[in-house]
Amino acid sequence: MNDPKTLDSMLELSRFLGEEQRHLAILGEGNTSAKVDADTFLVKASGSCLETLCGDDVVTCRFDALLPMLDEAELTDQDIEDRLLGCRVDESAKKPSVETLFHAYLLSLPDVQFVGHTHSIPVNQVLCSPLAEKFATNRLFPDEIVCCGSRSVFVPYTDPGLQLSQVIRDKVSAFVEEFDVPPRVILLENHGLITLGKTAGAVKAAMLMAHKAAEIFVGAASLGGPVFMTDADVHRIANRIDEHYRQQALKL
Repeated sequence: MNDPKTLDSMLELSRFLGEEQRHLAILGEGNTSAKVDADTFLVKASGSCLETLCGDDVVTCRFDALLPMLDEAELTDQDIEDRLLGCRVDESAKKPSVETLFHAYLLSLPDVQFVGHTHSIPVNQVLCSPLAEKFATNRLFPDEIVCCGSRSVFVPYTDPGLQLSQVIRDKVSAFVEEFDVPPRVILLENHGLITLGKTAGAVKAAMLMAHKAAEIFVGAASLGGPVFMTDADVHRIANRIDEHYRQQALKL
């Protein structure tokens, strides 16, 4: 049985991210997920809208039916379709999002309980430009570090679905090996962003701060910049005691 609190938190997060005036997602764009236990997770159904997401638009899926796909290279589109339908705990439930596979992988990481994916307008302004990787690997201001971490994972454009999930797995694995923690933000070139964390609030905070950072980046670029923080300054903010306290207070 699903934890009602987990479902409620996912629905609240989804509706918040889907509010049209936030410019994060419209129509059926974007998706969300939440870990239930070691065996199952919740994910938005394909074609449903974040802004109006309800319980019937959420699908419970099995990790063990999806994660092995990350090591398979010869799956056809029909194979993937069949596996997505086959991962449902309830066979009468709606079809999971095509991006369910990367949600399964990210929710299998330590301390990751919620994942959100949107197509933020300002973030995509940057991700559809030659400056996308610079935006991902640098920081502009202290609160960006507090909410989004010292660096984001940058994923070059990849066909959505299995191939994208495999590249996300590889890029995130390299990040974890280097920093010993999962990333908070993943930036998908010509596509959108993913944020992840222990709580729905952490996903929300990283999403909103990445959105704000992109707006600042675009404005700074129009004025001859941007001017990034130095590595030393980023390290200082990331390791300050008071900033760690703020992260705890904000449940990040």
